[in-house]
Amino acid sequence: MGKHLALILIFFLTVSLTAQKKLSLEESIQIALQSNTNLLKSKNNLEISKSNLKSAYGDLLPTLGVSGSWAWSRISDDGGIQTDFFGKPQQIPESQTDSRSWSVGAGGSVVLFNGLANYANIAKSSGDLKAAELNLEKQKQNIVYQTTDYYYNVLNSYSLMKVREDNLKYNQKLLETIQERNKLGLIPIADLYAQQVQYGNAELQFIQAQNLYEQAKTNLLYYLSLDVLEDYEFIDAYEGLDQTGTENYLKDFGEISSMVAEALDMRLDYKSNLLSLESAASSITIARSGLIPRLTGDYSFGTGAVKYDDLFNRRTYKVGLTLSFPIFSNWNTENQIEYALIQKKNINEDLLALKRQIKIEVKQGYLDLLAGKKSFDVSQKNVIAAEESRRINYERYSLGSGTILDVLQSDKDYTQAVSSKIDAKYEFLRLRDNLLNVLGKLDYKKYE
Repeated sequence: MGKHLALILIFFLTVSLTAQKKLSLEESIQIALQSNTNLLKSKNNLEISKSNLKSAYGDLLPTLGVSGSWAWSRISDDGGIQTDFFGKPQQIPESQTDSRSWSVGAGGSVVLFNGLANYANIAKSSGDLKAAELNLEKQKQNIVYQTTDYYYNVLNSYSLMKVREDNLKYNQKLLETIQERNKLGLIPIADLYAQQVQYGNAELQFIQAQNLYEQAKTNLLYYLSLDVLEDYEFIDAYEGLDQTGTENYLKDFGEISSMVAEALDMRLDYKSNLLSLESAASSITIARSGLIPRLTGDYSFGTGAVKYDDLFNRRTYKVGLTLSFPIFSNWNTENQIEYALIQKKNINEDLLALKRQIKIEVKQGYLDLLAGKKSFDVSQKNVIAAEESRRINYERYSLGSGTILDVLQSDKDYTQAVSSKIDAKYEFLRLRDNLLNVLGKLDYKKYE
């Protein structure tokens, strides 16, 4: 069993020594903000929104186009006998006629009035662009939160692995002690068998903890689009949380109603939905413009000639106004208006649902954070009590007044208490970041 432990520890130390790259939480977030596939797609789609706004402004400007043409034709007559008007045959000579033509033109049109649809389209495109920008920023906040969650999972798994490693060393030392005392006839063989089982379980739990740590690393590296075969050392900036306490982590939070108001003011997705509601109102204006007369202006210039040199000798200028009245559009306009109205109603319902959801998230997130703080504080006390219990039971067993079962159980209790404290610690950090994200206060700009 000692050889097995030595091989496991050698493997673990080898992996640790070959880790040449350090990866902090801040660096992980920076990498995620640069390489996240969905974020890159959203940035690309943002360019479409910018192009749509540019096109909407362009609809206010006159159009202009130029054209030019050249044509050549030949009429060829082979001649022959033809009958004239009086029925007399005549000999028609063979003939051939060539003709050429040149023309140049320019013109366009401008919309003078279309029921303010152009201006509504500008407002809609501008709102859509701002909403897309806010959604992009919200996505960045979510990436920050998701990255920290993956990173906390790595730190959590690593800490649990170290606990299992320490427990394995403790049980190996205890096993060696029991073996020596059994040889001297001081304790029964049953105690030796019981400790051998305990040591085997500790060895298995250490291997399982290693696997969970490797899996957590793989998940993080995959999310960061890094090579999962590379070895990284992860920096734990929260090792001193046991000593500093959790009070400083709660200073950003206050009374629930004030936090709800703060969330409604800062949540980027809520602001985006407000802009979408305004854009929906502009869509109604655009749809209703189909019921209003349309006034357009036309202008053109043209010239033509049979010779290139005479091209601009004869010129044509044209300016005109066209006023069109919609009378019947096969109910297509009414359908567009109804569709725009329904879209606005649906967006408004989504906005109200999001508002209710934000209230729930803030309240539940704050209560979960307080519970997480309490759980972490209690777990610290449990570790102290479990450590003292294990020490006392070991001393009693060494003096012959205790049983091996008491030692084994107290060891399990201590290991479980330490593991629970580690889980509670990183769960508290996750809950804090979750509440910051719910409030819209996760800062991503410092990582860009």
